[in-house]
This record gives sequence, C-alpha cells and structure tokens, in this order.
Amino acid sequence: MNAVTGSLAATRAAAPMPVQRRYDAGLLGLVAALVGVALILGLAKPETYLVNAIGQLAALAILAVSLDLVWGYLGILSLGHGLFFAIGGYVCAMHLSAHAYAVTGTAPDVMQFMGWASLPFYWTGMTSAPYALVLAIALAVLVAFLFGWASFRSRVNGVYFSIISQALVYVAMLLMFRNDTGFGGNNGMTSFTLLFGFAMGAPGTVLTLTIVTILALAAVLIGCGRLVASGIGRQMLACRDDETRLRTLGYGTTALKLKIWCLSAAIAALAGILYVPQVGIINPRVLAPDLSLEIAVWVAIGGMGRLSGAVIGAVLVNALKFWLTAAMPEAWPFILSGLVLLVVLVLPNGLLDLGRLKPTWLSRGMPR
Repeated sequence: MNAVTGSLAATRAAAPMPVQRRYDAGLLGLVAALVGVALILGLAKPETYLVNAIGQLAALAILAVSLDLVWGYLGILSLGHGLFFAIGGYVCAMHLSAHAYAVTGTAPDVMQFMGWASLPFYWTGMTSAPYALVLAIALAVLVAFLFGWASFRSRVNGVYFSIISQALVYVAMLLMFRNDTGFGGNNGMTSFTLLFGFAMGAPGTVLTLTIVTILALAAVLIGCGRLVASGIGRQMLACRDDETRLRTLGYGTTALKLKIWCLSAAIAALAGILYVPQVGIINPRVLAPDLSLEIAVWVAIGGMGRLSGAVIGAVLVNALKFWLTAAMPEAWPFILSGLVLLVVLVLPNGLLDLGRLKPTWLSRGMPR
C-alpha cells in the first residue's frame, strides 16, 4: 500500500470517536474553567484589564487555529491571514460606529474626519448586527475563494503561495492607509461607545465579550477537531503529505483545498469580529505583513498540525507580548526571535514536544 492510501486508511480502524469524545470533554472542562476565572475576576470587580486580556487572547487563539487548519493539516502556509482577520474587524468596527451613531446621534470619527454629512452607501444596513456578521464572513469567504481558486487551479504551492498571500495583505494595507476609502485611513476606526446599547467599557460588557469569545473558541476547536478526525481530515493529511499521489488516485485536491481555505478565512474573520470590540480600535497596522508572520510563529511555537498547539502558542506568545511590551518594549523583538530559534533548533514540532525532551536529555551520557 502506498503512502497516500496508507494515510487515508491509517485511522479508519482506530475508532476515533472515543478519542474525540475525550477531547471534547477535556476541552469543555478547560472552557468551563476559563469561564469560571473570567466570572470570578469580573464579579470581584478588579481592574477590567485582566478580563479583557483573557478575551483578547481567546480571539487571537481562534485566529491561530484558522491558520493551523490550512498549514498544519493541509500543508498550505499562508502569510496573509491577517487580511481575513482585518475584514472581520473592519466590518465589526463599521457596525459599532453605525450603531452608536443611530442611538446617540453623535457622528463617528470617520464622518468628522472626512467632513461627511452622512455615512456612505456601503455602510447601509450596518446598524444591524446579524447583517454585519453575515457580511463579514461572506466577504472573507469571497476574497478567499477568488484568491484560492486562482492559486489552486494554477497549482501554486509552497513558498510561492506564501509570498503571493503576503503580497495580497500588503496591497490591502496600502489601500486602507488611504483616507478616501472611508475607513479612517492611517488613524483607523475607534471611539466605539456602545455594543447592543450597552456601554463598551462597562465591566459587564467586558465580561460578556470575554465569555462569548471563550465559547466561540471552544466551538471552533470542537468543530475543527471533528473535521480533522473525519474522512475529510484524512484527505487533508494525505494532500499535505503527497498531493500528486492523492490526485492520481482520483481525489479532487483543488476542491478540497479551496473548501478548507474558505473555512479557514471564515474562522479568521470571526476572530477579527470578536477582537475589535475588546481592543477598541482597528487600523491598517492589522494588515501589516509582520502580523501575518506572527500568526505563523504562534502556530509553529505551539506545534502545527495540532489544534491545541495553535491555542497554546497564541496564548503564550501574546501573553508574553502583553507583559513585555509594557515592561521591556525594546527587548520583545529579540525575545520573539529567540523563541523562533528555540523551536527551529530544539523543538521542531513545537512546545507540545517538551515532554519528549526530558527522557532524551537524561539518557545522554548515563552509564548503561
């Protein structure tokens, strides 16, 4: 049996459902613990910064999972995933601004900066949260479909795909820096005051956003976990290991990659939707190539090809970033570079391989 058919058949006899049930149960337990911590912090009414930080980390973990789905399981390294994250974030910012304008009558910063008497036509319907949610996901999927269809149909793979995806997000960044686009230009969009009629900075609003984001992370992990454990997941792994052989066996690899690519874009957009209300601002910096590179670093540090690894990497790196950029802002780039070197040289499969290092080190030089 060749490598591809082996990849497809390897897990069929392994009865993955009991493992998946244990995974779901453990994940739900972890989510319950996180929600409990957020509730304790929120109800105790300490500084809302801690609760807000948990919510931001959960949103960034969703973003990391979206990349791991295509990189770790399908072998497609995207260096432009910040584009889909930004699409979700900008549409969410438009909704928050339009909603506050409709309730309070105070013109958003974008209107004041541009001198508009009213919002432009493409803001129509933005006062509706369901419409904004559907629009953000649909736009991200549409952009991903057009880019993915052109690339996968032409069989653009490997480093070439990575370079093109980074060029795409860079072009989007240059576009959003222009003031005449109506999205705030270099200043971006900020000063969000209301969410469903509630004050954005209120402790209850912050706590609710954090809990919703944690639950969304759990839903994404459970859904993606079931996907990669299914027959489609086995095809993804086979495509990652040897796409040519899989195509020779009669499987449509272009359609497979396009579907998962679009799903990944939708998840990244969801992360942007949840992130912007918690951070309170969005500007073209979210489209900078270095952010998309950082997403890949999170996944690599946590361990690509394992959804939990993507979460661990995103939470660990960004928690360190939150702390160190305040305490030692000049040192953070060097620390991040050191983490990358550590993974490349010592932990090629990420931090989840730490458990395998101890026995190896202990066994070296010891008498037999």
